[in-house]
Order: sequence, then structure tokens, then C-alpha cells
Amino acid sequence: MAASSSLRALILVFFLLPLLTEGSTRRYKFNVVEKKFTRLCSTKSIATVNGQFPGPTLYAREGDTVLVKVVNHVPYNVTIHWHGVRQLRTGWADGPAYITQCPIQPGQNYVYNFTLTGQRGTLWWHAHISWLRATVHGAIVVLPKRNVPYPFPAPHKEVVLVLAEWWKSDTEAVINEALNSGLAPNVSDAHTINGHAGPLSGCSSSARDGFTLPVDNGKRYLLRIINAALNEDLFFKVAGHQLTVVEVDAAYTKPFTTDTLLLTPGQTTNVLLTAGQGAGTYIVTASPFMDSPLVAVDNRTATATVRYANSVATSAVTTTKPPPQNATTVASSFTDSLRSLNSQQHPAKVPATVDHSLLFTVGLGVNPCATCANGSRVVADINNVSFVMPTTALLQAHYFNVSGVFTDDFPGQPPIAFNYTGSGPRNLQTMSGTRLYRVPYNASVQLVLQDTGIIGPENHPIHLHGYNFFVVGRGVGNYDPKSSPSNFNLVDPIERNTIGVPSGGWTAIRFRADNPGVWFLHCHFEVHTTWGLKMAFVVDDGEGPNQSLLPPPNDLPSC
Repeated sequence: MAASSSLRALILVFFLLPLLTEGSTRRYKFNVVEKKFTRLCSTKSIATVNGQFPGPTLYAREGDTVLVKVVNHVPYNVTIHWHGVRQLRTGWADGPAYITQCPIQPGQNYVYNFTLTGQRGTLWWHAHISWLRATVHGAIVVLPKRNVPYPFPAPHKEVVLVLAEWWKSDTEAVINEALNSGLAPNVSDAHTINGHAGPLSGCSSSARDGFTLPVDNGKRYLLRIINAALNEDLFFKVAGHQLTVVEVDAAYTKPFTTDTLLLTPGQTTNVLLTAGQGAGTYIVTASPFMDSPLVAVDNRTATATVRYANSVATSAVTTTKPPPQNATTVASSFTDSLRSLNSQQHPAKVPATVDHSLLFTVGLGVNPCATCANGSRVVADINNVSFVMPTTALLQAHYFNVSGVFTDDFPGQPPIAFNYTGSGPRNLQTMSGTRLYRVPYNASVQLVLQDTGIIGPENHPIHLHGYNFFVVGRGVGNYDPKSSPSNFNLVDPIERNTIGVPSGGWTAIRFRADNPGVWFLHCHFEVHTTWGLKMAFVVDDGEGPNQSLLPPPNDLPSC
């Protein structure tokens, strides 16, 4: 009898243990609605989640399952991308329109269902169709598992700071006008920090505009900073304070101290700020970085304030001067300082060998356009292919083996070799197509992203869905397959999901294709994505029990 009771107890523990140790389920509801906001002394209606700009922060822990019901109440098609979430085997929840799903149409809804496996830190979510992410975005805070400490001094408080852009005009009208004319779209009218530009104009409401972070002397603050801007890299500074970088893109770093951060659109950076100054107010700035003289940017600096407790109206205000817009040295210094933590608990598992060695040129081109202003339109491309968005989601076509939606012949090398960072070929036209690059499960991939000088060199923030990657090298000029790899860092390169390709230069990344599905690779300058600077990898299923794409959910939207 006792043996039988013990057996029943063992069986009970066997079945209950997974339930006791697995993560919690976090449920959210995102109502995509229009709401009027006043900024820069003018009012307009914008698309929002739950009427908030920025949208609500999604909180979870490593190992949690997240269910987000998105209900579309606006007159546009909508999708939501969970930027940086690995989506292991759950590509149906990734979110880019016509890549992994058809859009959520007006009046419809969809439940995104994914598990945060092996990730913790700051990520973010945003609309992934047209230019709606200008206002439809927010933070994702993934806390470590319970009783697991940060690998840096614990903060007294954590604060989310979302950097973005603001247009007085409707952003959908801005990009539609540009597409009709064939020219570049108008730049934004301001940058914002947590939805506020700061006192940029003379009207009475603007004088009170701005985000304020109250601090106590001697306390330590973890700032979770996100660049949600559509088209601009941003410098970030806090007057009178040094910032200790401890994480980027939800991957821990070797800590280092700086007074200036650089974030491309899509990137996140966590820093520790110690409130060690005297009473008063300290200005926070977010300002643009663009070192190509041919590219127009919004040159306005967004401001916020750090205000010490017990400060009064007469307390000193400490200001800071943002770096020059073309401060390449400042930008490169920050990028070159980033290293993976590479500890026993958080190792840097860099692929030591390469199965697929790819070279992708990224840049601009010019194609004929009979209805455009100059008879031509500016386009963007990867390896001279301007990507054509399908009308059926690529992941569905892959999973159900639907022919005629895409081909898997995307070129792994430039079709024609040339002096990439020189003036380029005389023919500026690009090819068009919905072409994917196929990778076997678990293959190691090295991808060199090479900027081109066609029209003009320009930095490009490139985001890979479904994966983190290691940035093993970067340089100025043309990548040399013989000499450049000798300087690669294969020990502690920074791990990211979004990386800036330097203007007139190259960046090399490595990743292991251990996540089956269809995964978007694109420039996170929204204008370049619109123009065609995008492609996708199709990663085949493996042979193991947990190496295949899960079936689509029943409520997956239809086209």
C-alpha cells in the first residue's frame, strides 16, 4: 500500500513538475484606435494602441507565454511586430504584413501567441505595415526569471524612454505623396522623448511640453531606451551625467561608460544613470546622426529633463550640446565599444565555421516611372533586387507549398561586382522580384552587408527577424574577403537584432539558422523599406521533434 502511494506521488510529481516550473501566461488586449493629440501647437488624429502615444509597455518574464489580442478599430490594415522576440517556431506571431501573416483588416482581430525563450531585457513592439509604426509602438520589458539577478548593480528604479519622430501631417499621406512623385518624403517636424518634443516653439502649450524624470540623489536608475523613429539614427545624452551601458537589443554587454549613446531605428539600449549631481534640472537630448550630406534629416533636437528631488524653480538648469549631425567619430566610438558580456551564465555562442557565406550590397537605385515628377523614381535594393511585396503571406505559401508566390533564388552575392563604395555603375536600374534565400535548418550563416555609393553612401540600420546575430566585424570602404576576416572578433562580438551598416562601409554578422520559417531582413529606415530594401530568408524544418514550424493558429487573418 505504501509502495502504491509512493508510486502515485511520483507520478503526480512527474506530471505536475512541468506546470510548476514553466513560465506564466501574460494576457494583453491592444485596441488599435484613432485619437487626437496636440503637439507643436497643432492637433491631429493618429492611430494608437489603447489611445496612448507611445503605446502601453508590455511586461513579462523570461519563459513566459504572451497572448496579445489585437483588435483593429481604424480604417487601415494593421499588424504588430514584436521586435527582437525570437519567435522560436512561432513565426505566425512575428507580424510583418505579407511576410508572416495577412493584415488584420478593419473590424477584425488576431491573437498573437508566443513564448519568450532564452531572452530578457528591453525589446519593443510596433505596427509593421505602411508607415503606421510612426505612432503605433511601445516597449517590451522582459524581466529575468524570478530570483535571477541582473549581471550589474541593481537599480533603485527602472524607466522606459521611447525616442520617436512627429509629423504635423498624416504620415500615410506623407509616404503616399512621395511614392506618387517618385521623390524622397518630407522629413519629420520634431523628435520626441516619450511622446513629447520639448519646448520647441513659441506657443504657450509648447513651453510646458516635455518629459521629466524625477530622481533622488545617490540613487541608481536603469534607463531602457528605444529608438522608435521612422527614418533617423539618434544620439542620446543627459547633461552632467555619464551613462553605463549594460545591454543592447536584450543582450547583456560588458559595461562601459560614455556620455553619448547612438541608437539606430529598431535598436534598444539599457544604461545605468547614477544621480550623483547637485539639486537642479539636467537637460536630456535626442538628436539626429546622418553623415551623408545628400540625405535630409529632421535637425531638431528633442529635450526632456532629469530633475533632482528638492529642486526649486530657482535651481540651476544644466544644458548639454548634442554632437554635430555628422559626428561619425562619436558614432563609431560608441559602436566599437560594444562587446558581449560572454560570461558563464551568458556565453557568446558565435558560429566558428560558416556554411553559407553571403555578401549583400544595400543601397539605392533609380527606375523609370512614367507618372512620376522626373520620369523616374528612387528605389532601394539588396544585391540589385528591389523586393516586391506579395499579396499572399510568404509564410503561408511556404508552409502550404503554394507555388507562384515567391522564388528561392535570391542572389547570395552581387550579380555584378563593382567598386561598391565608389561612384558605381552607370546603369542605376534595379531588378524587381519576390525572391527569398533558402537555408537548411541549423546551418551557420555569415552575412556581409555592404553599403554602396550609388547616388550616395548612406548608413543603413538592418534588422533581421527571428534571430539574434553576432556582429563580428565592420569597416570603411569595400569588404575584402581575403583580408577583412583577419580582424573579425569571434570571442565576444556584440549580439543584436538590428545593426547599422556604416556609410560607405560594411558590417559582417553571423547567426545559426535554428529557427524554421520565413524571416524578414530589411532596412529599418521606413523610407528604404518602402522603396524595396528588403528580402527574406526561408529556413527549412529540421528533423528533430522541436525543429519544425508549428501549424498556423485558427484565427490567422486571411488576405
